[in-house]
Order: sequence, then C-alpha cells, then structure tokens
Amino acid sequence: MQFLPLILIFVVFYFFMIYPQIKKNKAQKKFRESIGKGDKIITIGGVHAKIIDANETTFLIDSEGTKLRIDRTAVSMEASQALNQPAKEEKK
Repeated sequence: MQFLPLILIFVVFYFFMIYPQIKKNKAQKKFRESIGKGDKIITIGGVHAKIIDANETTFLIDSEGTKLRIDRTAVSMEASQALNQPAKEEKK
C-alpha cells in the first residue's frame, strides 16, 4: 500500500514526459524516411536547400550552387514541413 503513490507518480511521469517524446521520435523518423530527391528542406543549422541525391543515411543537397552532403538526422522536421506547406491566406 505504501508503494501506491510511488507507482502513481511513475505512471503520471510516463504519460506526461516519456510517451510524448517517443511519439515525437516516431514522427521524426517517419518524416526522414519519407523525404527524398527534389524535396526542399531546412537543416537544423538553418541551411535552406533542395535534395539532389539521397541514400540510406545521407542526403546530397544544393543550396544556391553549393553542394553539401548531410546526415538524414540533420534535417529539421518542423521547419521543413512549414516550408513545404502552402501559405495561408489572411482573413479580413
């Protein structure tokens, strides 16, 4: 009976801290697997580029004539998704 509060604290901690992080990691992994040649991306360092070649672990990107090879994990999911979404019209 004295362990019940400790167990409840762990369960609450799991659902508010650990589970959302696991869910976010799965979404990032799915995003990285879905992008490929021709997609526009933004790296976690802020480089805006277009993918010109992709393999299992890296991308070859072109940013205004400069070619770079980056790791798949260096692509920012949030920024890249925002870049590829059409602009929303402002309501008057």
